[in-house]
Amino acid sequence: MMENPGLNLSPSVSDEVRKTTCYMCACRCGIDVHIKNGKVAYIEGNRDHPVNKGVLCAKGAAGIMQVNAPSRLRNPLKRVGPRGSGEFEEISWDEALEIATDWLAPIRAEAPEKLAFFTGRDQSQSFTSLWAQNFGTPNYAAHGGFCSVNMAAAGIYTMGGAFWEFGQPDWDHTKLFMLFGVAEDHDSNPIKIGLGKIKARGARVIGVNPIRTGYNAVADDWVGITPGTDGLFILSLIHELMKAGKIDLDYLARYTNAPVLLNGDESSPEHGLFLRNEDGKPLVIDRRTGKPAPFDGKGVRPDLSATYRKAGISHRTVMQLMAERYLDPEYAPEAAAKRCGITADKIRTIAAEIARVAFDEAFELDHEWTDFRGETHKTMTGRPVSFHAMRGVSAHSNGFQTCRALHVLQIILGTVEVPGGFRFKPPYPKPVSIHPTPHCKVTPGKPLDGPHLGFVRGPENLALREDGTPARIDKAFTWENPMSAHGLMHMVISNAHAGDPYKIDTLFMYMANMSWNSSMNTGGVMDMLTDTDENGDYVIPRIIYSDAYSSEMVAYADLILPDATYLERHDCISLLDRPICEADGAADAIRWPVIEPDRNVRGFQSVLCELGARLNLPGFTNSDGTQKYADYADYITNHERKPGIGPLAGWRMGENGLTHGRGGPNEAQLDAYIKNGGFFSTHIPDGAQYYKPWNMAYQDWAVTLGLYDTPQPYLFEIYSEPMRKFQLAAEGHGDRQPPDHLRARIKQMMDPLPFWYPALEEEAVDKGDYPIHALTQRPMAMYHSWGSQNAWLRQIHGHNPLYVPTKLWEANGFADGDWARVSSVHGAITVPVAHMAALNENTVWTWNAIGKRKGAWALSEDAPEATKGFLLNHLIHELLPPKGDGLRWSNSDPITGQAAWFDLRVKIEKTTVPTETQPALPPIKSPVGKGPDTLAWKVGT
Repeated sequence: MMENPGLNLSPSVSDEVRKTTCYMCACRCGIDVHIKNGKVAYIEGNRDHPVNKGVLCAKGAAGIMQVNAPSRLRNPLKRVGPRGSGEFEEISWDEALEIATDWLAPIRAEAPEKLAFFTGRDQSQSFTSLWAQNFGTPNYAAHGGFCSVNMAAAGIYTMGGAFWEFGQPDWDHTKLFMLFGVAEDHDSNPIKIGLGKIKARGARVIGVNPIRTGYNAVADDWVGITPGTDGLFILSLIHELMKAGKIDLDYLARYTNAPVLLNGDESSPEHGLFLRNEDGKPLVIDRRTGKPAPFDGKGVRPDLSATYRKAGISHRTVMQLMAERYLDPEYAPEAAAKRCGITADKIRTIAAEIARVAFDEAFELDHEWTDFRGETHKTMTGRPVSFHAMRGVSAHSNGFQTCRALHVLQIILGTVEVPGGFRFKPPYPKPVSIHPTPHCKVTPGKPLDGPHLGFVRGPENLALREDGTPARIDKAFTWENPMSAHGLMHMVISNAHAGDPYKIDTLFMYMANMSWNSSMNTGGVMDMLTDTDENGDYVIPRIIYSDAYSSEMVAYADLILPDATYLERHDCISLLDRPICEADGAADAIRWPVIEPDRNVRGFQSVLCELGARLNLPGFTNSDGTQKYADYADYITNHERKPGIGPLAGWRMGENGLTHGRGGPNEAQLDAYIKNGGFFSTHIPDGAQYYKPWNMAYQDWAVTLGLYDTPQPYLFEIYSEPMRKFQLAAEGHGDRQPPDHLRARIKQMMDPLPFWYPALEEEAVDKGDYPIHALTQRPMAMYHSWGSQNAWLRQIHGHNPLYVPTKLWEANGFADGDWARVSSVHGAITVPVAHMAALNENTVWTWNAIGKRKGAWALSEDAPEATKGFLLNHLIHELLPPKGDGLRWSNSDPITGQAAWFDLRVKIEKTTVPTETQPALPPIKSPVGKGPDTLAWKVGT
């Protein structure tokens, strides 16, 4: 008999478990962090959490390596060498904050707009925007302008909510699920859980994406569409559905502005706007009386096909304009097929399948509910078709209208906020009317006159100075991109360098890797950051940067404020910002320091609390001049955006004790969240879970929770009146007029009914010279740039090839191990190639943000990320090719300013195998040096 060797077959995993929120992607999953001897030993999913229910992906489990990454910054840093050299000296926090105060205080006193404060993916935008507003600068935004503003703005302007984190399919009832342009990095665990549910029920999944990976790989049908043509494909589906009469007329009449009357007087300055009554409410024709009535009148039955004639003028409904546009032969499958790279039969087949499931498989739920017109319905009609879309359709210069078209497709089917369809997550839905408008009035020494970002209602809300020039450094909310709800972060450095519309003094950025993967024209941006004027001074005089890691951007800053990692700081995932709600309930969450930092670092939000006090900012300073919030935890607990409404909705103080939603600050609130697993959730009452924009039970519940101050029922905006107001200005109406060189573009692009046009770069370059589309897509195991420095995740994606479809692979004579020179009108790269059959035949692509610059992220200079990894960003420019008119045309959606990353056209040719990818930039010096060859440690005994 063998002797027992004394192995411990059941070692203790941890001394305790601390529950918090993951930060490795946008899911915000609940995690159980196992602690042993005060250190992280293991991370797993929290089975009680409403988002992931215990599921955790590779990213989430690898968070332990993120918290122990050798690339973590260790101390505040002051630049001592030339910008870009990476030469710093360590300084104290007092000195760092004193430097920042000395730089910023004179700006605030004299010209607050000289500060440009832009943040990356931080999920604390309600807080950072409040800080910037109190500073008084108009130049604030987060990274949405180069990420997802087309999706967000199109959803809110059309439906009052969007895809992404703000809505989800009805996983329990849907029978047909279509994904458009969805990669695997965002919202991945909930989508994987949902796909498992519907696949188990036998529901079908259709993936529309030039690239077949991830979700598209498990789809029952894959549509390998030509990049940038999704909008044309969607409008062709609408054409077929309308032609066949497979649209939900009752839904359109009750819940959308399809029956609203439009001013038909071509000589009127209100031509194309809604006819309204004396209270300003849009008018419809009531089928009961045949007369005009307000859309929300009690018992009103709107008529979709009515015509109203008054004073010799005929006024028609939105529905009639829709029929004229979308039944036009230009949207027939035969007209769309070649551009989309799909056969006409395929378009018809998909349209027929959508119609069959939506109408032939419709069902009823026995849920009584009362709508905003006072009518009680005994049941809820289910249409089990649902959609989801992401950056693949958003990151084009035609993305806003494409996203709007997709929402119109959902709406005409009657599949939004019904059983089986797309459902909003609180705090959405919200009509545009209750969102703020952007503000830009600067007063030295005073706060800005209102929020920076918002949703314009017309030209009167543009961010223009008295002389008509842009008030913001990124030119957001101007005639160049009027509805830029998230700003244009990708244009900040370029515009500041050019002094267009003006020069700035200090660029202050947080987690925005602008010298590498977060910039178009990467090499050009690095040159701008280091460029000097005729006096030898930097064109952008000062740069303050905060990050947790030694990213590429660190070397280009003058002052570094080192952030803590997500397990070492407080964060607030708030209903005021980007919450973690599900369609059946409201929820928010926190992160809290489950471990203490072993470095001289501070959470960036806490740093802003102190810096705000040093600058004597209102909202951050008490009346006696002392610091109002000791740190971010204090802010989360005690700040009130308005009476009774704070960053967190759970465990507030009511008149009779603890309450949820509305209530005063509770000093024990964070303790209550920690005790509950780091989150708060509350269920939407039965009978209020569907038809949210029109269901008075939901509206009343939303008021109780503090989502609205009063009920806010509204109509879905198939026809966008704010867009028509911009068209009217382009036609010469109104006090605010666009510059002449933009009139034609505004008239075309600001069409109030969705339409399709070719991508702007596609029209600007010679397609004979650059015949191939090129895309980037994030892998499921990575998210933004920091994931690819993670010791575990690097083993999944250590470098990235350029994937080439069979047609181009064979045409170029490629074989395994070959490299290619890929060039655009802006530049060239030399990269390894790999064959991929499941790919649009005229498209190449690669993983995003795998490539690293030598010296960054504590990686060795011969790391595969730096020698075989690469960025397509070198080929993409923030400006379109010059038109010869002397103007700087942004490579962005002309409506929202969304960065058009996915419009890139290239040519590809086989080349000799180099020693490493090109361009091979010289290494940058890292303030943290290089990590060890192996990263290993033992926690506890």
